[in-house]
Amino acid sequence: MTTSTPAVAPRVLSGIQPTADSYHLGNYLGALKQWIELQENYDAFYFIPDMHAITVEQNPQELHDRTISGCAQLLAAGIDPEKSTLFIQSHVPAHAELSWVLTCLTGFGEASRMTQFKDKSSRQGAEHTGAGLFAYPMLMAADILLYHPQFVPVGEDQRQHLELTRTLAERFNNRYGETFVVPEGFIPKGAAKIYDLQNPTAKMSKSGDNPRGLINLLDPPKVSAKRIRAAVTDTDTVIAFDRENKPGVSNLLVIQSELTGIAIEDLVASYEGKGYGHLKVDTAEALEAFTTPLRAKYEEYMADRGQLEAILQRGAERANEIAAATVHEVYEKIGFVVPSTMR
Repeated sequence: MTTSTPAVAPRVLSGIQPTADSYHLGNYLGALKQWIELQENYDAFYFIPDMHAITVEQNPQELHDRTISGCAQLLAAGIDPEKSTLFIQSHVPAHAELSWVLTCLTGFGEASRMTQFKDKSSRQGAEHTGAGLFAYPMLMAADILLYHPQFVPVGEDQRQHLELTRTLAERFNNRYGETFVVPEGFIPKGAAKIYDLQNPTAKMSKSGDNPRGLINLLDPPKVSAKRIRAAVTDTDTVIAFDRENKPGVSNLLVIQSELTGIAIEDLVASYEGKGYGHLKVDTAEALEAFTTPLRAKYEEYMADRGQLEAILQRGAERANEIAAATVHEVYEKIGFVVPSTMR
């Protein structure tokens, strides 16, 4: 009698920076909601990239508090530590160790062509741009390659960095022997792009021009409802989904649809003969119904710091086990004298 080998779930990895006191609705509907779904069928690794955060100047206490808060928000949103590996980047030394090796494999021209570096350095000026921002893509490559994921959920703004990651994996494999999985980037099915409430042609972002265009998950419902009521629509009164001609109305329809599970076409049909006021009230109510339990769970995690730290310790232990083995293999292949503590 033969027994079949259980199928190994493919691995996914992604991270979200602790650069604000609260994640916003665009973070959740554009990424976190899909993370929660992926953990059901994938070996999911999710982390808080606090090392990436310091590529720009940070207040130390704010970075500390936002990192803890970010972990609590992920758990409150639905990341299950029994199904996913959740950890803080700086808790795994291998990220910095592999990053240096990959930096030495990266051409100066390759790194210089990274669009995000060019954009940010041109805005900040050379005197205010740290070398860490230049090396950011190599650290991101290390984040990914350490864990041998087959898939990396990625937005359009990170696709160039993922392509560099793939290039470096192939370069290392060709030079030193098969070592890294060359990961595939993908946008998970159902990922929604949420736009700024005041400028509905721009993606919702904490760096938006007007703070009223942002919906933070931890904001009181009254604050979020006020921002939705003040959302830019148009001079028409017809509720229809039309990204080009009705971006503001379409944005509200997408938000409500994603939060309630009601198809956009069904929402549009339900608003026949009604005005934008009805759409805004219903969207605000759907948002409150979603954020109220999330905020309550968040407060529970923040009140029980011991439980939160235990979850992060377990995540770091599993991440370290895999990442340290990867660095050990890399060090041996490039000719480093590997200490007995790594063997």
